[in-house]
Amino acid sequence: MTVTSFAPVTTAAGRHRLGVALLVIGAVAWSTGGFFARLIDADSWTLLAGRGLFGASGILLLIVWRERGATLQSFGRLGWPGLALVLASAFSMTCFVASLGFTTVAHIYIVYATGPFVAAGLAWLALREAPSMSALVTGAVALVGVVIMLGLSREGGWIGDVLAFGMTLAMAVMMVIGRSHSDLPVLQATCLASLLSGAIGLPFAGHFAAGGSDLLFLALFGLTNSAIGVVFFTYGSQLLPPIETGLLSVLEVPLGPVWVWLAFGETPSAATIVGGLVVFVAVVIHIIVGASRVESG
Repeated sequence: MTVTSFAPVTTAAGRHRLGVALLVIGAVAWSTGGFFARLIDADSWTLLAGRGLFGASGILLLIVWRERGATLQSFGRLGWPGLALVLASAFSMTCFVASLGFTTVAHIYIVYATGPFVAAGLAWLALREAPSMSALVTGAVALVGVVIMLGLSREGGWIGDVLAFGMTLAMAVMMVIGRSHSDLPVLQATCLASLLSGAIGLPFAGHFAAGGSDLLFLALFGLTNSAIGVVFFTYGSQLLPPIETGLLSVLEVPLGPVWVWLAFGETPSAATIVGGLVVFVAVVIHIIVGASRVESG
């Protein structure tokens, strides 16, 4: 399945709009990660196992429905780029869930806001794809927000920051792979990545056998945050340059802490709030400017 199977989108403006829409949906789905992590009374390994295995199950059902009798053969289309995408995605999932045990949700998401710069650097090295001036300016403004948060906030610790940046680096790798290989079978790659991350956490999971509401929330965590988030992100990244993909995906930066604050009262510091607002405003302006540029071009 390629991005063209969504709709017969042939114009640059149409592909840009579709890419933006997919990435926004993916960002909203991903922003629920902290909410589910705080909602479920379980250790990080259990969260990782549940998120991965339930996410993989949901995606596999979709693959079977689409491919019918050719399900197994469809996984054979991954190739080396697809396997690289699987490893990067699984590593990103693992770092994200692990980081939740060492720092606040707000801290993790704003560290992730450095993603556009990382993606732009990797894209230049691997694809020689130079980012636009507006994307660079927006990324610089977003970085200012991150500096405000990291420099003034007393939340979290260095272990959580390192894990959050590991997630960010892996996401940047996924952006570049998706951009350079637009024909990758995204559903299959995402299914294997979710399965791999779940398999990593399963041997250490302490409460995976627990039933009731926790099991239901683990299923929702996997289907929403892993399946919907990763699939929409990967499809969207095939339509836009890596730096723009990174900028749009960090919309989850202000959304993630909001869900946790509303549900559990985990209030971010003033520095984190200011940094998050700077990132959010920068990305929204870039979306507007980028859409008008593509339309006029």
